[in-house]
Amino acid sequence: MLTIVGIGEVLWDVYDGDKRLGGAPANFALHVRQLGHDGIVVSRVGRDGLGQEILDSLGRMGSPIEYIQVDGEHPTGTVMVSLDVQGRPTFSITPQVAYDYLEYTEGLRTLAEKADAVLFGSLSQRNQRTREAIWRFLGDARKALKVFDVNLRSWDPKTREVVRESLKVADILKLNDDELERMRELLGLPDEGTEGFLGRLMGEFHVRLVALTLGERGCVLATPQEVLASPAFDIAPVDTTGSGDAFAAGLVVGFLEGKSLRETADLANGLGGFVATRKGAVPPYTLSEIDHFLRTTLRRRTFINL
Repeated sequence: MLTIVGIGEVLWDVYDGDKRLGGAPANFALHVRQLGHDGIVVSRVGRDGLGQEILDSLGRMGSPIEYIQVDGEHPTGTVMVSLDVQGRPTFSITPQVAYDYLEYTEGLRTLAEKADAVLFGSLSQRNQRTREAIWRFLGDARKALKVFDVNLRSWDPKTREVVRESLKVADILKLNDDELERMRELLGLPDEGTEGFLGRLMGEFHVRLVALTLGERGCVLATPQEVLASPAFDIAPVDTTGSGDAFAAGLVVGFLEGKSLRETADLANGLGGFVATRKGAVPPYTLSEIDHFLRTTLRRRTFINL
């Protein structure tokens, strides 16, 4: 069993008064756990009712809570989510919340040293305290695969700095097509073709695998040796919140389990598609359900232009 960590935000996604557990690193780790590995959430909640509900929810899902810190000064994170007619979310994120104040502890150092992979993003690095804790964790996670899920929620000079520094340590980079344009802007290459640009990214930052998600079209996986375009599964989406986090879990698990690039793309695409047919970012499922979905669901007839 692999030890795979999601470090950063855990929060409540609030839909018209209905709240669901969320936060990209937390969602990722919970999907990893449902894929049969030791997915661990590292974050911080407030000493309030919402924080206790997160601890209770994680406990019910079988996820360890020893790495969830409790903050007596800042509230538990919340995000207001609205969905369009195709189930695509937009977010309004509360600032200055508990996950912005993660502290690096001896327990986190011990976890970092045994981790096989760690996923981190840009949102939880918006505050210097948590950013420092994440970077100390990454520094001590010497044997771990470093996975940078860009997951942009803003694009200002500070965020650009966070992204550039994060690219320097990433083994795997996950981004969507909008974030790809930001990367082109960051490197001053707005007109370069996708395949060439992904190759340049891998060369400049020594990234081993880039995963470009394209929503209903599918994904592109690129390594220095191979570029693979993989069409999405043909589904009727209900709620795409958390689909990208499920994709990331499938991607990392497939990579660490030694699957081929095509098998890894199938698992990542399939898991992301399956989750989009359910409500909430981490709906319950079994490995047999995912296997059945992969075997029986048709692909979209999509041409992915590189």
